Amino acid sequence: MSLEDVYKRNLQHRTHRAGWLRAAVLGANDGLVSTASLMIGVAAAGKEEFLLTAGLAGITAGAMSMAVGEYVSVKSQNDVEASDRVLEMEHLAIDPEAELMELQHIYIARGLTPELALQVAQEMHKKDALEAHLRDELGQHPHTKARPVQAAIASAISFTAGGLIPFVGAFAPTIGAKFWSIVVFTLGGLLITGVVSARLAGARIFTPTVRVMLGGSLGMLITAGIGKIANISGL
Repeated sequence: MSLEDVYKRNLQHRTHRAGWLRAAVLGANDGLVSTASLMIGVAAAGKEEFLLTAGLAGITAGAMSMAVGEYVSVKSQNDVEASDRVLEMEHLAIDPEAELMELQHIYIARGLTPELALQVAQEMHKKDALEAHLRDELGQHPHTKARPVQAAIASAISFTAGGLIPFVGAFAPTIGAKFWSIVVFTLGGLLITGVVSARLAGARIFTPTVRVMLGGSLGMLITAGIGKIANISGL
């Protein structure tokens, strides 16, 4: 098998999508549920004149919030990884022998004999000691490295795309029709989100899709109930 064949086989794995898949799925699901819940709550409260405004404001605010939140959280993760990198460099400079023994014990724990583990650790140190420790000791891999800008853009775009689905449902002719149109559009969007995310992750379709739809339905149900209470109370 050639190196090119090995590279193609590695591309079949899904771990290289981890940097953006979580943010995109979370953004789309949040866009659907939060926008639909907001609009359903407004409709249930009898404030149909504010329905489109509330939906548009919810999409805009949510997309910005998701982008900033993803960037800050992922950037914090990068800061932790960078700090660990500096610390590992200091350890290698101060006591390289102890670090070599540490790497040997890692390989022994993975099933190698002490002799072979020491030989592998020595070869890893010769090639790139820091890379070996970051990968095998700390679990840092380039293909799973979190990317803050990518995550922020993915979450903002997916939130907007998700939020536009229930927003379209608000163009039904009557308030009752608007309510159920938003619900139907949102359930359809949740179905698509569940299927797509499951396929991208290489998981079975049924369970993740049902989980997404049940969670979204619960969010809409609770918000509709609160909106109805607000309408009865005259708030």
